[in-house]
Amino acid sequence: MRALVINCTLKRSPETSNTEALAAVVEEELRARGVKVESIRAVDLDIPPGVQTDLGPGDPWPGIHRTLLESEILVIASPTWAGHPSSVAQRVIERMDAMLSETDDTGRPVAFNRVAGVVVTGNEDGAHHVISEISGALNEFGYTIPGQAWTYWNQGPGPGPSYLDAEEGREWSASTGRAMASNLVAVAAALAEHPVPAPPS
Repeated sequence: MRALVINCTLKRSPETSNTEALAAVVEEELRARGVKVESIRAVDLDIPPGVQTDLGPGDPWPGIHRTLLESEILVIASPTWAGHPSSVAQRVIERMDAMLSETDDTGRPVAFNRVAGVVVTGNEDGAHHVISEISGALNEFGYTIPGQAWTYWNQGPGPGPSYLDAEEGREWSASTGRAMASNLVAVAAALAEHPVPAPPS
């Protein structure tokens, strides 16, 4: 089983990413369950805007798209900005929109029988809203969203420390992230045994 984690931080490598730090908890649990995990920072790849799978020379998205189709599990990790997903996360979602019209040899949408979850960090409120926005988009594309397939950390309203700067709430976020990983693997395994069929014509 394979998983792809797309970190939608605004910080380019090698800058420290709080979102990456929490996503790493989920990655560790996935690996402990025998899943091969690949992680990318979308901002490092200069993904152009658009709603097509391939926008031509220099577009890194086709490579990401191939990895999406090779992975049973997808995790989108995003910081919270002004109560919304990052602009990078929105760009990733827009590029994934092309999957709505892509099908396999049986006429089944390519995202069917794949599961997805969400990781959110931020020193402000809005985590549940961000989870809902990203989960809703991924479900529209065809991904199955297991129960409790998310984890988050925030410091509540107003300015405050970031995930790596504070201990408060981190153990809850970590234990919730481990449960998230367990649920993703369980549902991905169930779908492998009993796949969702192509929609009736």
